[in-house]
Amino acid sequence: MFKVTSMNVKTLKGIASIGLCLTLGLAATGCGGGDQAQQQQQAPQIATMDVTVTNAENSKEYPAKIEGKTDIAIRPQVTGFITKVHVDEGQAVKKGQVLFTIDQVQFQAAVDNAQAAVNSAQTAVNTAQMTAETKRQLFEKNIISAYDNQLAQNQLATARAALAQAQAALTQARKNLSYTVVTAPSDGVVGSIPNREGSLASPSSVEPLTTISDNSKVYAYFSLNEKDLLEMTENGTRSLNAAIDSMPAVSLKLANGTIYPIQGDVATVAGVINSSTGAASVRALFDNPSGMLRSGSTGSIIIPVSTENAIIIPQKATFEIQDKKFVFVVGKDNTLTSRAITVLPQDNGKDYVVLSGLEPGEKIVVEGVGTQNVREGVTIQPVDAAKLAEQQAAQAQQAQQQK
Repeated sequence: MFKVTSMNVKTLKGIASIGLCLTLGLAATGCGGGDQAQQQQQAPQIATMDVTVTNAENSKEYPAKIEGKTDIAIRPQVTGFITKVHVDEGQAVKKGQVLFTIDQVQFQAAVDNAQAAVNSAQTAVNTAQMTAETKRQLFEKNIISAYDNQLAQNQLATARAALAQAQAALTQARKNLSYTVVTAPSDGVVGSIPNREGSLASPSSVEPLTTISDNSKVYAYFSLNEKDLLEMTENGTRSLNAAIDSMPAVSLKLANGTIYPIQGDVATVAGVINSSTGAASVRALFDNPSGMLRSGSTGSIIIPVSTENAIIIPQKATFEIQDKKFVFVVGKDNTLTSRAITVLPQDNGKDYVVLSGLEPGEKIVVEGVGTQNVREGVTIQPVDAAKLAEQQAAQAQQAQQQK
């Protein structure tokens, strides 16, 4: 039988302590190595892309108002009641086509009176001419005095002047009569018609009878601020006319978001900057063969902007802190580091053109920005975004086929 003594107890305790220490040490060593391997295995796969340079095509967009090439307000030249409206709103008309008729009775009467006055004046001239001719013959025969002869000549001149006045009055009366038939001054489209038959038309009326818009070509008016103008002229190193001539064709985005199929050209830039808005008015010209664009419509002018040797990254690869944009750059040990970047103010809604903060050959995260797996100091397993997209598409197709 084993006898336990105090010495044996001490010895057993020592052995047990050594064994426990060895066991814990081995366990610690095993756990430490396992954790490190496990961490390496558990590093998330994150989609990344290599930073490269390419040519970027972006655009600037400006609100615009559309007006016909000519918008002519049709106003009456005489006062009278409208007796006939010959056209309707939105109707296409040709130059010279009758639009309105104003009551002609009083104007026709004025023409008749003026014609009668001309006839009377012509008779008076004929009589005075006969008298003057007779007086001249008598004067040449010394039968009458020079005074009598001159008096007859003066009476003839007076009669001729009265005839000229009567003829001028007739011309004016006929002109007023012609004003009662209002015609289109050019080809175009009829605008709104606020006054109909029975309404009084007057040159002093605030509203015109209608507006004729020549929509075969339309102008799109928009504004450029002082900074835009300086960029166009390269800070004044070239003239504004030269800058306009070198501008690319522009596009027109309609109110429903669609793009008008015909491109236009910037035609003019106002020479004066509005002191209240700090902008200059710009006019772009668009062909409108179908007449789809109407005066008074709104839209947006899109000016293309080309950038050579640009770095383009997806917008989803960025995040913002206090109005500054950042990306996560993948280091050599696959550890993420955030970095501030600056981008071109214009974008296409999908990508950014990077002006500073990135260099070609670097790698950035393009998926999962803002999630727990993508943050400062995290180690990841980089996966090429294009290859990952192909893998996901293949997996989705395979899953679809299995169904």
